[in-house]
Amino acid sequence: MSDALIISTSYGTETDEIRVPLEALQEAGVTTTVASVDGRRIQTLGADRTTGPLVDSDTTLGAVAARDHDIVIIPGGTLNADELRIDPDAQRIVRDAAADGIPIAAICHGPWLLVTADLVVGKTLTSYPTLAADITNAGGSWVDEEVCVDPTNGFVLITSRTPEDLPAFTGAVLDAVA
Repeated sequence: MSDALIISTSYGTETDEIRVPLEALQEAGVTTTVASVDGRRIQTLGADRTTGPLVDSDTTLGAVAARDHDIVIIPGGTLNADELRIDPDAQRIVRDAAADGIPIAAICHGPWLLVTADLVVGKTLTSYPTLAADITNAGGSWVDEEVCVDPTNGFVLITSRTPEDLPAFTGAVLDAVA
C-alpha cells in the first residue's frame, strides 16, 4: 500500500489544493499523513481571502521523515507557501525526499519551498505564474502548462499552476503512487 505525505502550515493553505488531493488519495486507498508546522488544524483559505474549512493535521513537520512515504505533496496558498519555504523542517523533508528519489508534487505557490531548498536547478516545472522569475533565477525552467512531470536529477517532480489544474495534478499524483 502506498503512503503520501502532505505538508502545510496551519494557516493560509489554498482550500482545494489540500482537500482535493487528500480526498482523491484517500478514495484510492492511499494512506495519507497531513503534517503541519505546529500540528494544529489547518485553516484553509480560498484565493488567499475567503475562510475555508479546517483540515485536520495528523502530526508536525518535525516528527515526519520523507523516507516513510512514497510521495511528498506541497499545496499552495500564498500565505502557506511563504511561511513553509522558510521552515527548516519543510526544507529537510523535501531535500531528503529528493535525495531518496521520492516524488515531490507542488501546486500553485508550493514550488517556492523547492526554490528555497535549491531543488529546481535543471528541472522543468510550472507554478502560479508570479513564481516564474523565482524559478528561472534559481536555475529551473518555467513552463505554462496545467501539469508538468519532470523525472530529471534523481526524483520525479510534479507541478501545476492553480486550482483549475487540480484534475491533471491529482491524476499525476495518483499515477506516481500507483
